[in-house]
Amino acid sequence: MLTPAMTGDSRQLVSLDAAKPAEESLRPLFGLDANALAARMVAAGEPAWRGKQLVEAIYHQRLTELSGITTLPKSLRIRLTAEGWEVGRPRIVQVFQSVDGTERYLVRGRDAQTVETVWMPEGDDGESGDETDLESPTTPGAPGLDFETRESTNPTRPVPNHPQNLGAPSIPRSSAEWVGNPEPQPVLNQTVEENKSKPWNRATICVSSQVGCAVNCQFCLTAKLGFQRNLDAGEIAGQVVAVLDRHQVEVGRDRVNLVFMGMGEPFLNYDNFRAAVRLLVEEVGISPRRMTASTSGIVPGIERFAQEPAAVRPKLAISLNAPNDTIRGEIMPINRKWPIEAVMDAVGLVQLRPRERITFEYVLLAGVTDQPQHAAEVARLVRRTGLPAKVNLIAWNPGPGIAYTMPQPAAVEAFRHTLAAEGIPAYVRKPRGRDIFAACGQLKRTVEG
Repeated sequence: MLTPAMTGDSRQLVSLDAAKPAEESLRPLFGLDANALAARMVAAGEPAWRGKQLVEAIYHQRLTELSGITTLPKSLRIRLTAEGWEVGRPRIVQVFQSVDGTERYLVRGRDAQTVETVWMPEGDDGESGDETDLESPTTPGAPGLDFETRESTNPTRPVPNHPQNLGAPSIPRSSAEWVGNPEPQPVLNQTVEENKSKPWNRATICVSSQVGCAVNCQFCLTAKLGFQRNLDAGEIAGQVVAVLDRHQVEVGRDRVNLVFMGMGEPFLNYDNFRAAVRLLVEEVGISPRRMTASTSGIVPGIERFAQEPAAVRPKLAISLNAPNDTIRGEIMPINRKWPIEAVMDAVGLVQLRPRERITFEYVLLAGVTDQPQHAAEVARLVRRTGLPAKVNLIAWNPGPGIAYTMPQPAAVEAFRHTLAAEGIPAYVRKPRGRDIFAACGQLKRTVEG
């Protein structure tokens, strides 16, 4: 069965990549921007333009070893290595594959700890109604899931040659029913073979900003890890580049969205989050319009976010998850510090680009947050911002040790219908990778035990 990897020195995790143990003495180049790399080269007695060669090699060619950067003189590569420098990009050390094509990765950064990143071919409809989704419905409200069959209304292509793609397991309605789920198979150091016609039309990468999380949302498995540490800018951006490399994504040609919705609260690690976004925009070449940052409602972070220039600012998603302070305070303790009114006031400061919307993420918990009267309250809250907005509905993804239950399909549709009737665009996000603990709220560094 699946069990959480509770410590970084777990025998199972160390054995995954034992050939190259983490060494704190090594100094990573990955995570430095063009200016910093140029300065590094000048400090090494080289011309500043050598920094551009490093940018090309590390962020565009995605090379992971100094010895492979042949645009640099061999003597310089040897000297940098002797001084303790390395490319130092985070490494995917374990892969879990879902029957729906989703992949969940354990990614190791600067130390032995791992963090999680998720690849969703065809996405989860989270971008529906956004400026980057030209194919989204134009009418308010659009269901994204057939709950009777638990199949997407726009099915994703399965992983080629995956042994389990003959059919998906049924989705349990409570955490107690997880015991009988099939075990996902880890795939180590597997490289996706080159395919001129990729087996996906678009994809979404879910990125973590911290190891664990301090926000303690009661319906989220990540909360059970607690907060362990912040990721630095290179560790955040490195997750993305490692996944782009694995799937041979061509930046600027392939349609890939990034969502900072993995482990952690990005606005409680704001400086590193911001630096990672700049790396991804300015060095990797991904448009900020293809990025969405999700916050549980950290008001100072939202206020800082509102001041970011549009050229490097992702879209904003607020994890609302409740219709009022009473319920939200029970399921999201952070609400006791920054209640809904303060969050909405801060959101109102964001200057949106043309066709951009604020997204409100809303987890539906059966009998707790999924009633029609709750939808009417949510509609009033969204209208209060005065900004173009939409609501993404998420049927709660179950996990062991959490007492909530999944909402009934009829309740999800009634909620969406109520929002639509109130003039609020609402979309149901497809659950992706539930069978491998990769869905929203399920990230807990779960490994095969």
